[in-house]
Amino acid sequence: MTRMLESYAQGRWFAADDDGAVLRSAVDSSEIARISSTGLDLGAMVDYGRTVGGPALAALTFHERAGLLKQLGLTLMAGKDEFYEMSRHTGATTRDTGVDIDGGFGTILSYASKARRELPNDTVILDGEVERLGKKGTFLGQHIYTSRQGVAVQINAFNFPVWGFLEKLAPAFIAGVPSIVKPASATAYLTELVFRRIIESGLLPQGSVQLLCGSARDLLDHLGGQDSVAFTGSADTAAMLRAHPQIVSAGVHFTAEADSLNSSILGSDVTADQPEFDLYVKQLVTEMTVKAGQKCTAIRRALVPAALVDDVLTAASERLGKVVVGDPVADGVTMGPLASIEQRDEVLRSLRGLTKSADIVFGDPDDVDVVGADTANGAFLSPILLRAIDKSAAEIHDIEAFGPVATVIGYDDDAEAVSLAARGQGSLVASIVTADDSLAAQLIRGLAPFHGRLLVLNSEDARESTGHGSPLPVLVHGGPGRAGGGEELGGMRGVLHHMQRTAVQGTPNVLTAMGGKWVSGADRIVSDVHPFRKDLSQLVIGDTIVGGPRQVTLADIGHFAEFTGDTFYAHTDPVAAAANPLFGGIVAHGYLVVSLAAGLFVDPAPGPVLANFGVDNLRFLTPVKADDSLTVTLTAKQITPRASADYGEVRWDAVVTNQNDDPVATYDVLTLVAK
Repeated sequence: MTRMLESYAQGRWFAADDDGAVLRSAVDSSEIARISSTGLDLGAMVDYGRTVGGPALAALTFHERAGLLKQLGLTLMAGKDEFYEMSRHTGATTRDTGVDIDGGFGTILSYASKARRELPNDTVILDGEVERLGKKGTFLGQHIYTSRQGVAVQINAFNFPVWGFLEKLAPAFIAGVPSIVKPASATAYLTELVFRRIIESGLLPQGSVQLLCGSARDLLDHLGGQDSVAFTGSADTAAMLRAHPQIVSAGVHFTAEADSLNSSILGSDVTADQPEFDLYVKQLVTEMTVKAGQKCTAIRRALVPAALVDDVLTAASERLGKVVVGDPVADGVTMGPLASIEQRDEVLRSLRGLTKSADIVFGDPDDVDVVGADTANGAFLSPILLRAIDKSAAEIHDIEAFGPVATVIGYDDDAEAVSLAARGQGSLVASIVTADDSLAAQLIRGLAPFHGRLLVLNSEDARESTGHGSPLPVLVHGGPGRAGGGEELGGMRGVLHHMQRTAVQGTPNVLTAMGGKWVSGADRIVSDVHPFRKDLSQLVIGDTIVGGPRQVTLADIGHFAEFTGDTFYAHTDPVAAAANPLFGGIVAHGYLVVSLAAGLFVDPAPGPVLANFGVDNLRFLTPVKADDSLTVTLTAKQITPRASADYGEVRWDAVVTNQNDDPVATYDVLTLVAK
């Protein structure tokens, strides 16, 4: 008997003591492993995640979590050869495996990078600007995000045993929420191998990740309002989970990515001799054959102008004729088997439903030439291309054959193309292949309400395009309606999904202390030591320097205009400037005001301040005229150490006022300061 896959729970590996269910290779039906969760205390897993994993993650900042995730991604990438070898049994070719394994590790690295760039080195995220709630500025509001004190249960599908769990785990880990990973049984042997290497790396805090191999049994019974469930799979299973009593009554956060009848639309502007036509056909065949069509984002419906249906069918059939089906490691094979014989049989059942309203143009569901393997023992299936007999028939818009199957559907006009795509009742993605930018914009507006992502493909972006079926870490992955109504990934949106947004009301000092960012009206600290003389360890939020006053003269304005070449009439022509209702006379350049302000607060000698790397949120509020006097108040607003450098970032609040204390300019100054 082959070995029992192990779960990783409560800090140790666990193997069930029963025989379990047999997991077989998609290539030859040989027994790979067995799987069972019998005897595993799922309630204890949840409790362990909350009481051990949660506090361990809470002790780390977003940057520290990102640093661990980066190390993990690099470690896994360096040892990927053994994962590639095991992936063959799932039916994946080398190309398919790269999408799954390299895509999963790349997602980890992407989240690590974005978190370091976009999140504070803290455990709280500020959401939006401060809201002034009173006339005097002593009562303010600020939205914040904090980590939920629960676990993130991640129930994954069989088709992406590596990427599928890592794309959920990465944002949860950055958010500070421990994960319980539940892979689909059919390909869990690959997930378990990668997870084993994660644990062996010793990089992640104890309890921050756990693995459940086998049935989830009563797992959801132990969840509550601080917990979440992210599910990928069929719409029927999603509906069953969504109706679970704990999800309905206890406020468990639930998201699903389910069935999706994705479409690709060939624009009505395209002719058979244009490069966009070839791009359309190539993308269609690629989506049918990568992972043997077992992708939630694959093209199921190819919407084509009625006059071009025959041309598309001919060109696609010619390309499909070059597809070689067989053992993924055999020479020349470009498409492997489906993940299991059961999955192949499920596709064949769906195909029987589709053929009620569509004819098979390419492929034979009962016969396929296989290279390097025995057809009888493997889950092999020919690519199947169909032509819709009746474009309005329910079957072609309702049945998802989760394999190398697509249906070409003719449409008469652009409005009908949108209408037919919407018949999918909500999809993860649609692509538009057109050379007409105006048509693309029109179709986007019509399709967007029914889709989570839209790809516009043409000869200009084709070389860089990641393709119809590739979810990206920086873009949301999900879709409305039938597709589940959820969102995953999307950069930091995926992190915020695991966090609680709270509105906090209080004084400027309270909001400053809470958010680690100086708020206007909070206390300032003015000392004999210039803030630019303080290194990062000495500088504190609220450190302030006041410079000025400095009088602005007509000579200053004229010199700046001549020196820079900015001779706009408001700075150089007294008559025209006087006629301008906003100015009423010569005014100083806004950038002259900012330059003079810098001269009022800069300490010129070498010191901890290494560089000024930018200005944010610059606004000019009141015109500055000749003989006005300027004063600048510069306050340390936010201090962010960089873990990988000997310096950090300091954001300074700058307010420039005139002799009447009216603000004339406000902005943030960004500097790098030595530790």
